Amino acid sequence: MNNADLAAQIAEQSGIGKEAARKIVDAIFAAIVDTAASGGEVSINGFGKFKVKESAERDGRNPATGETIKIAASKKLGFAPAKAVKDKLNG
Repeated sequence: MNNADLAAQIAEQSGIGKEAARKIVDAIFAAIVDTAASGGEVSINGFGKFKVKESAERDGRNPATGETIKIAASKKLGFAPAKAVKDKLNG
């Protein structure tokens, strides 16, 4: 499912137009990204939490040459599903 599919499903279930639903979907994702970029956490009851995870700088190896290289520190957006979501996925 992509953004357009999600917007179409929301439009069908809520009785609003596809264009309005697409704007809502885009606004939700933009809000999640903006909050995460500012260091915040997004918690959606019954769905889960989005939060930023930091990876420290570490040593790695170039697979072609075997040479040791530095892998830069980075931030990743992590998701932890709510218990209700886990229960639905696991039967």
